[in-house]
Amino acid sequence: MAELFRMPAVAADAATAVLSAWQVAEGASFTKDDALVSIETDKAEVDVSAERDGVLLKALYEAGVEIEVGDPIAVLGTVGEQTGDLDALLAELGVAAPAEARQAVRRDVPEERAAPAPSAAPALSPAPASAGPDRGGRIFSSPLARRLAREAGLGIEALTGTGPGGRIVRRDVEAAVAAGRAQAPEPPAPPAPPTLAPVPQATTPAAPAPAAGTGDHEDVPHTRMRRAIARRLTESKQHTPHFYLRATCAVDELLALRQRINAVSPVKISVNDLLIKAVATAHTQVPEMNAVWQPDAVRRFRTVDVSVAIATETGLVTPVLRGIENLSVSAIATRTRAFAERARSGGLAPADLEGGSITVSNLGMYGVEEFAAIINPPQAAILAIGAARDEAVVRDGAVTAAKVLGVVLSVDHRPVDGAVAARWLAAFTEAVENPVRLVV
Repeated sequence: MAELFRMPAVAADAATAVLSAWQVAEGASFTKDDALVSIETDKAEVDVSAERDGVLLKALYEAGVEIEVGDPIAVLGTVGEQTGDLDALLAELGVAAPAEARQAVRRDVPEERAAPAPSAAPALSPAPASAGPDRGGRIFSSPLARRLAREAGLGIEALTGTGPGGRIVRRDVEAAVAAGRAQAPEPPAPPAPPTLAPVPQATTPAAPAPAAGTGDHEDVPHTRMRRAIARRLTESKQHTPHFYLRATCAVDELLALRQRINAVSPVKISVNDLLIKAVATAHTQVPEMNAVWQPDAVRRFRTVDVSVAIATETGLVTPVLRGIENLSVSAIATRTRAFAERARSGGLAPADLEGGSITVSNLGMYGVEEFAAIINPPQAAILAIGAARDEAVVRDGAVTAAKVLGVVLSVDHRPVDGAVAARWLAAFTEAVENPVRLVV
């Protein structure tokens, strides 16, 4: 029996979302857990999966349309069901006819996918025969496949999909890249410089090519994510009363412990993994820091959920590691790496980015000694970690060389007082400088 498929609430605070791409063609059947549609919010792009077997009878919107959460976006049916009189079916379901339903406001940032077809071509022209099975004019691909194709300089429309319903997946891009390398001819010898012929004077001025800037600059249009980052961080600096605490941690023992762990552990541990565990230890010892500001109360959490800042091509994302007070360092390392892979492939779900009371942001791998980060609202703090460096320190009255690490804790003064933050930073420093407690 036909039913409406509505724009899902993929993010808790999102009133709208962008229909990024249909992953199933009209009239095609799908099975439970197949990706039906890619949805983009301010925080991430996520594939929405089917809850049961069925067929996509009619897509009410094309890709690239911003739609209110809860609005119908497609008509689904049981396998083998036919559309029949579409207008009558839509009227029976209580929605407008396709010509009216498609009148939605398109988002004001350009698609970062394949270039649009020329205006002279039909809006939904059939895919070429070399592009695999008929997909009804739309090209269905996973976010990871689109990113890999873009990095390899391949047009997604030229690939043959082997996923469900002809969807282009990671292995299709990798196969195309491998085939291209195998067939690449030897580079020809450089040609002789051409003889420059006189250029005839144009009788009429040529129309300028469209450009995103002038000769001395380029204008890169804002993506939805970049707008969201700009808005949220501006609001944070304007409305969150930041204060900052700095500390220098000796990390000789921490680095030695990491080396011993990695000698026997199947999971390689990074310095950041140990520092995340130290954050959990400090939160456990100073639970007043494990809180966020709410309009009517200070909300304190019973578990330690920590966001980890990960840089991607489209911007910074902060997926949340949950319950890390009960996780081993190797489990933290495994989850962090999984998040990093999903973040860079576009596979994070909005739920992965929600929650937590503190973020860990590490720029030490770039040689940055110290920086102060902006709090990611509604969290109460962010810990900025710099690079480990050699410094002269005084120990037992003697000057000696040591590895030290600079950190800056940015704190929201509404839910957390300065004395509380100072106790937290002391607990964090103690855990870093005596790291055996991180593994027991």
